Amino acid sequence: MKADFEASLRKLEGLRTQDMFGQDFLLTWDKTDDELKAVWAAADALRALREENISARLFDSGLGISIFRDNSTRTRFSFASACNFLGLNVQDLDEKKSQIAHGETVRETANMVSFMADVIGIRDDMYIGKGHTYQLEVAQAIEQGHKDGILEQRPTIVNLQCDIDHPTQAMADAAHIIHTFGGMEQLRGKKIAMTWAYSPSYGKPLSVPQGVIGLFTRLGMDVVLAHPEGYEVMPDVLNVAKENVQKGGGSFRVTHDMDDAFADAAIVYPKSWAPFAAMEKRTKLYADGDEAGINALEKELLAQNAGHKDWCCTEERMRRTEDGKALYLHCLPADINDVSCAQGEVEASVFDRYRDHLYKEASYKPYIIAAMILLAKAKDPAAALRAMKSRALPRKIY
Repeated sequence: MKADFEASLRKLEGLRTQDMFGQDFLLTWDKTDDELKAVWAAADALRALREENISARLFDSGLGISIFRDNSTRTRFSFASACNFLGLNVQDLDEKKSQIAHGETVRETANMVSFMADVIGIRDDMYIGKGHTYQLEVAQAIEQGHKDGILEQRPTIVNLQCDIDHPTQAMADAAHIIHTFGGMEQLRGKKIAMTWAYSPSYGKPLSVPQGVIGLFTRLGMDVVLAHPEGYEVMPDVLNVAKENVQKGGGSFRVTHDMDDAFADAAIVYPKSWAPFAAMEKRTKLYADGDEAGINALEKELLAQNAGHKDWCCTEERMRRTEDGKALYLHCLPADINDVSCAQGEVEASVFDRYRDHLYKEASYKPYIIAAMILLAKAKDPAAALRAMKSRALPRKIY
């Protein structure tokens, strides 16, 4: 996994990144092809610096604010690692310990936490129509605060997962397969199956499958979205995937047959999610404070899931893939048969065989987040990276 600093920098220098300066990273489909490639190139350059024990401190001081409205391990620590790597301290906004419970508005909170902040990472993925909207509301508040002279600088917002997209995950997944297959050009024409899989829990966000189909259809890949009938994703994101195919030259289709999705696939991504219609209903029930309705919906969805226990990533299905050796992806944690649950998304033997690959997949996320921050905060990111290399300050003193 050794990164090549000079090769990464040459890629970055040939890309148009000027419009990323001072901007947020909310949805991958809002970014140009050059801007996405710049994130991958900058992430590789940053990784190379760390592998050479060279400091990548872009900041001498400052804060990275994390706002997690859902539980997290990988993304929480990836954001903290990225901020620390660039020289920022991290402060988590615990809404239960803030004045939000006493009626503090989003506009007020956003400005109060941003006085010396350079980046705000937000995870808000549980309720349809809420997460992305909240991120936009925070963005508008700090933009106005900066214009009004309240904030000396405008913090960059990084979407650490919302109800629509999970860009840091999808970009890390893409970085992993780019390196695994030997370059972005090697992905063209390769089949990836983004498929629903059974889980004994309910309410898992749609943002991972949506992030995958919203991004990988831009890479010239043959993307197949597979799920049982009734487990549809957001129609707007389906339209994004279809539009991407028209520009990128790959293909996109939906199937209700997991075997069909796995057939000759080079990459498989079996992951549970809740139906879009059910998540809409769930959001309304929570808004109405209808606890009885929420409990009834949970029972209904668990029963619905139980009707599709055969949707599992098995050894038999893996043999259907390209040469029987498709790359298995997962955002983790996976529901593993006879390990984390009696029956779930993947057989233990499949998961164990790909464990190292899965951990490598996850390892790209801190560098992806750091690259997003760098590109938003450095007017000339290539020059900033070259200065770090030339300065050659050791990250760790032996």
